[in-house]
Amino acid sequence: MKELIYDAAVIGGGAAGMAAALELDSSGFTCAVIDREDHLGGILMQCIHNGFGLHEFSEELTGPEFAGRFIDKVKKTKIAVYLNTTVTQFTASDNVSQTHTLICVSPDGVMRLQCRALILAMGCRERNRGNVRIPGSRPAGVFTAGLAQRLVNIEGYIPGKNVVIIGSGDIGLIMARRMSWVGCTVKAVVEIMPYPAGLTRNIVQCLNDFQIPLHLSCQITNIFGKERVEGVEVCPMENGTLVFDKKFRIDCDTVLLSVGLVPENELSRSAGIELSGATGGPLVDSRLMTNTEGVFACGNVLHVHDLVDWVSRESRLAGQYAAEWLNGKRPSLQIRTKAGSNVRYVNPAKIDPRRENHVFLRSLAIKNDAVLELKLDNRVIRSIKINHVQPSEMIDLTVGQDDFPGHSAGSDSVLEFGII
Repeated sequence: MKELIYDAAVIGGGAAGMAAALELDSSGFTCAVIDREDHLGGILMQCIHNGFGLHEFSEELTGPEFAGRFIDKVKKTKIAVYLNTTVTQFTASDNVSQTHTLICVSPDGVMRLQCRALILAMGCRERNRGNVRIPGSRPAGVFTAGLAQRLVNIEGYIPGKNVVIIGSGDIGLIMARRMSWVGCTVKAVVEIMPYPAGLTRNIVQCLNDFQIPLHLSCQITNIFGKERVEGVEVCPMENGTLVFDKKFRIDCDTVLLSVGLVPENELSRSAGIELSGATGGPLVDSRLMTNTEGVFACGNVLHVHDLVDWVSRESRLAGQYAAEWLNGKRPSLQIRTKAGSNVRYVNPAKIDPRRENHVFLRSLAIKNDAVLELKLDNRVIRSIKINHVQPSEMIDLTVGQDDFPGHSAGSDSVLEFGII
């Protein structure tokens, strides 16, 4: 078995993994990036549409162009890159060795990689039909939206001609436009919630511009077809209850599922990393470190982001925090964060009140003229006016020393984020 030793390792070679690795390299630490694909860039390589990089590079790029900027930087460093390599086992450090051990399977055989710091950047995966329990048989023609995207953009195959998309997540909306561009007819997008799950700009550019119907508060209650999809049954919902008297059928030969993304955390779970029930990703402190000392998480493996620009920014922070940890720097105080009214989750789970913290949260409601309140031990310390909030768009803000003047924060303090 080949033995490898680095100061740090990063699992995942997408935007998150590369951004974190670049920070570690610039801090003078040896670093390895491990990815199971045959190329760096992750899912961005199949996202040929534009809209990436407006915050990161101040220009509009396609997914491959965005990834390419980071790939070019990685190639100019001493970062070791292991492609077509899968981490099959992760053993966290003990008090004696102070090193984490990864068992990896690569084209060159099995490798054992040891490192003092580890960054989890495996991204996320799509929910499938089993997750949403749609009745019906198992005919050909049912795909996740991401798989359909890969088939069209990478493999050069068109999965069908008449398409219905279940769920209004961003990948599904983008694929509605993409399928229209390649000559298919997108019959409808069906969303169970009373509001779209994707970004407003994608609703406008991918549905409205192509006159594709969006059925809100509707559920697919059956998929028809034995050998191949022949149609779907759509049932409207009123007050959370299916109204079967109003159900209707849409004929189609292809169904694309865009029913949400979940962080890819099977490896984390097997290693004993504590996960959040709200996000499905690891619980992290103000340094983006998990409950396992020296193991950090960032990007979509931590929580699903709406923009890759935020992924790269957060992952640079993870790389910086990992470098600080390798240099022996530890926080003197951390306080717990809490999701309050109309907030689904807050990341990270702890902040350091003596330094600047980047905080992400998601609203549970659609609201105009909203106010985000920060409460320290039930006392309001900051109020922020926000023109519009909705679940599909993350809220990001900076919380630091200036937010705590005159208010003492102790180790038992709780900082609550609520929307009113």
